[in-house]
Amino acid sequence: MPSLVAAQNSNQVQLANEYYINGEVDKALDIYDKFSGNPQYIQQIHNNYLDILLSKGDFKSAEKHIKKARKYHPSNVYYQIDEGLLFQQMGETEKADKAFNETIENAKENKYLIGTTAQYFVSKQLTPYALKSYLQARKSHKDKNSYALELANIYRMMDMKSEMIEEYLVFATVRPSNLRYVKNILQNILQKEEDISNFKNILIDKVQRNPNEKIYPELLIWVNLQQNDFYGAFVQAKAVDKKFKTYGNRVMDIGNIALENNAYDNAIEIYTYVTETYPNSGNYISARRQIIRAREEKVKNDFPVAKQAIRELTYDYKQLILDIGVNAQTIEAFRSKALLHAFYLDELDSAVNILNEIIQAPRINPSLKAKSKLDLGDIYLLIDDPWEATLLYSQVEKDNKDSPIGYDAKLKNAQLNYFQGNFELAKSHLDILKLATTREIANDALSLSLLIQDNTALDSSDFVMKEFASIELMLFQNKKDSALLAFSQMLKKYPGHSLTDEIYWKMARINLELGDFENALLELQAILSGYPSDILGDDAMYLSAQIYQEHLHDSVKAMEIYKAFLITYPGSVYVAEARKRFRSLRGDDIN
Repeated sequence: MPSLVAAQNSNQVQLANEYYINGEVDKALDIYDKFSGNPQYIQQIHNNYLDILLSKGDFKSAEKHIKKARKYHPSNVYYQIDEGLLFQQMGETEKADKAFNETIENAKENKYLIGTTAQYFVSKQLTPYALKSYLQARKSHKDKNSYALELANIYRMMDMKSEMIEEYLVFATVRPSNLRYVKNILQNILQKEEDISNFKNILIDKVQRNPNEKIYPELLIWVNLQQNDFYGAFVQAKAVDKKFKTYGNRVMDIGNIALENNAYDNAIEIYTYVTETYPNSGNYISARRQIIRAREEKVKNDFPVAKQAIRELTYDYKQLILDIGVNAQTIEAFRSKALLHAFYLDELDSAVNILNEIIQAPRINPSLKAKSKLDLGDIYLLIDDPWEATLLYSQVEKDNKDSPIGYDAKLKNAQLNYFQGNFELAKSHLDILKLATTREIANDALSLSLLIQDNTALDSSDFVMKEFASIELMLFQNKKDSALLAFSQMLKKYPGHSLTDEIYWKMARINLELGDFENALLELQAILSGYPSDILGDDAMYLSAQIYQEHLHDSVKAMEIYKAFLITYPGSVYVAEARKRFRSLRGDDIN
């Protein structure tokens, strides 16, 4: 019989809980009242029962219930805190404060209890007491590093940013593995410029006060990189290398990041510093190679590209190989030299000879060999020999299945089929690449696949798309003037075709590369006037602003377009960079 009674009682409590959830609090209260004097059911009914009593202002019954709860469960911190909450609602703030402080005092020696106590304070919107809980425990344990992460999170809730940063820094110093976590957290938190500035000031002070602590200069480097202040990061990295005798390792990291972010002048200055400061280190060869690479990227992105500057780069690559000899690093430079001969100087024989030399070299890195074969395939396309090109692409694809270089080879085969008008075959390659490859290749595959799909669906003969693809082959072959004329003729032959905005975009890019900025802007304006909501609308407006800023040096017009861009295309992938450029042109202190 006792078990039957217990089961009936449990069913009654469950029914009361259902009434409570459904908002039928009076029905729930009638049942809870019956069980409130039974110590066996106090824990089961406590939260819901106390909430109903407090919501009704029945403080007398609430106080009676909590006294029973505390009598039967004297060490339960939840009931202790709830008693303080009752005093608060009754307006007896001194009693409430006393109850909370007693709970904190009783829990401070026990790590589990202090965590439980603080978390319950937070759940009841009593964050200052949660803060006090951890601070008391830290004082009691005589460990200034304890509870750093918990305290940082509490300060974050209270919007006490300086204190929060201090605790995150303490947490980062406890063990090196914590640094990445702290960086990720701070990246999300420090959004305002004043917060970033304050963080930098704290770090500078920390570096000065703790010269042997590596974490603070590392974080200072990191925060400079977050702002794309590569020079500031370089200054700190120099100090780290000297202090910890790392012979330019950290500085090289900054140079590589600057180069990846198209900060070519910064990268060149950084790599030059390494060659001059650490000429006998393992970084010397790599730094010399990277200086030329950074100069190459700068030349290739300054339109129109100056052939003499390209020629000088080939001399520099040749000198690097002569000075240092052929090794893993310089052979990559040898490949870069070949590509300059092929795609910028129209010296295809020189390029082919260099690439064949690399491919046939003994003990060559398999990845570099595969890349050189793909390059050679590209050169065969330049000279209108698609059969040799596809043989090389297919060979690399076969030898490197399910790897990025293999996917790249498959993409090149797809592009080759596209150039030749074999759209179905091209799409079969692209459909595979969209699903099982790196993000960059998948995006390229998706873009080309959509271009084919969108512009062949209503054209059973595909002749317009085939004409467009053949002109794209001209572009690949660096026949810019011929491609520009052919695209212009397409606009006249097929007015209003679905490819029109793509043609304007291609013409704008060609004119930009030829240094004809005015005509490039006219083509982009044609997209913005006729196709502002299509996929190239945001690209066209953003590129227009870039041309005014970087090539025409018209800051006022560039600012005007960036501002309009932020309003017109708030969801664009370019928004963050457009906002940064706008603020820089306006003269804001973004560092």
